[in-house]
Amino acid sequence: MTITQWLIVFIAIQIIHFLATWKLYKKAGRKAWEAIIPVYNAVVLMKIINRPWWWTILLFIPIVNLIMIPVVWVETIRSFGRHSTADTWLTILTLGFYIFYVNYGLDVNYIEERSLKPRTTAGEWVSSILFAVVAATIVHTYFIQPFTIPTSSLEKTLLVGDFLFVSKFNYGARAPKTTVSFPMVHDTIPGLGIKSYTNWPQLPYFRFPGFEKVERNDIVVFNWPVDTVPFFGYRGNQSFKKPIDKKSNYVKRAVGIPGDSLKIVDGKVFIDNKPLQLPKRAKPQYSYVVQGKGRGFDLRSLYRTYDITDPVQMINQEKRLYHFVSLTEETVEKFKNHPNVASIERVISAQGKSSGSIFPQSDDYKWNRDQLGSIYIPEQGETVAISVESLPFYKRIIEVYEGEEMGIDRKITQNGTTILLNGNPIKEYTFKQNYYFMMGDNRHNSEDSRFWGFVPENHIVGKPIFIWMSLDSNASGFDKIRWERLFTTVGGDGKPVSYFSYFLIALVILIGINFFRKKKKKSA
Repeated sequence: MTITQWLIVFIAIQIIHFLATWKLYKKAGRKAWEAIIPVYNAVVLMKIINRPWWWTILLFIPIVNLIMIPVVWVETIRSFGRHSTADTWLTILTLGFYIFYVNYGLDVNYIEERSLKPRTTAGEWVSSILFAVVAATIVHTYFIQPFTIPTSSLEKTLLVGDFLFVSKFNYGARAPKTTVSFPMVHDTIPGLGIKSYTNWPQLPYFRFPGFEKVERNDIVVFNWPVDTVPFFGYRGNQSFKKPIDKKSNYVKRAVGIPGDSLKIVDGKVFIDNKPLQLPKRAKPQYSYVVQGKGRGFDLRSLYRTYDITDPVQMINQEKRLYHFVSLTEETVEKFKNHPNVASIERVISAQGKSSGSIFPQSDDYKWNRDQLGSIYIPEQGETVAISVESLPFYKRIIEVYEGEEMGIDRKITQNGTTILLNGNPIKEYTFKQNYYFMMGDNRHNSEDSRFWGFVPENHIVGKPIFIWMSLDSNASGFDKIRWERLFTTVGGDGKPVSYFSYFLIALVILIGINFFRKKKKKSA
């Protein structure tokens, strides 16, 4: 929906609210006109129902308002003596229109000193749960979101089984695009396997100010730009377009930022013709073919001694050739000395060897996962020439990211060497937002920008800040917990340091303070 359409809906809601409540406002000692002034009418209503003024703010927060608006409907009728279970359900099931009946059809009296305490234990539980969900939804949507690492694309920095907290406020929290959605779940309701949201209505893109920008080499959580599957993990052939905030969450490293010129040579990233300087914690990994000898390799020994976690694939039993997918250069140096290693050679796709799956999926560019570029990463406000050669890089940006997803109808066609936008010739284009090039450190085991291109700024979710839990699927019992990774920061240089002991000390102090406070209260 456009801003104009949202304004029309907002005005319609104000009119409906006025028609449904103006008599009730008068019975509560207020003026009828106070029921139609936007925002002010909500502040007055909070006074009528004896609730704090800041509830008004909750009515305008997407997703949270789906809980708060029905609560306010029910609180309104109860302020005029309608306390029965039937009244409550009629209000909710009629989407608040039962208030019209109370306003015009019933002779009700305003209860000024109404008790706000729930009348039943069940009501008390419902009230507590609702406001716990409201608080958790606000935190989850605008401040901190838990996230699990499902794949090894950032192996050695982030491990499979790491549980992260992702900050929304570092880069600025996005307002949800989907306004009707099940709280605190992504695109699918757990256990039911059905969509957790409706496609309509949708808010225009808006991001609150952050206190930092995405920097080169930052690890970033973002929505997968080309996601059209019903939910993450789906492997059928059904597909449909998803709102930006309901696309699958990915985590990669921002190797290229707006304005960069990026290329990949022999698997190594270059920015503006200079080798990308990765932070010390980053451990890029590549594929290797190992010529074995002797008795072969014991997988447990490889894991314990060399931290080789990926399965080893035998590619030629007769010649004893093994394929290792994810080895760091440090591991290779150690692994060379293994008694059963005759030789080890890195797998590199040759220059000019084309792969159809590599961005921009054009026959004019003979690129592969190890040889790519040079690519200009679009920067907001910058203008590029649009030609037959450059179109494959920017067509999706113009049609989808800055067209369809922003509510603009755009279609690019080609007539010989002439590029047409909605039937009109186009020779250049100015970008409306920033873009990023995201890659995994596990170069041959990562689905990233090499395959599907740029990540628009409006797809950025947040910045991983620390690991609160880490589970090792190769271990059992208490060994399954990677204790050294608990409460470690994601960013920074040097070896990660666990702050778990500090957390335990703070928890003990907090429990102690709470215990003595209760004891003091009992003795008073």
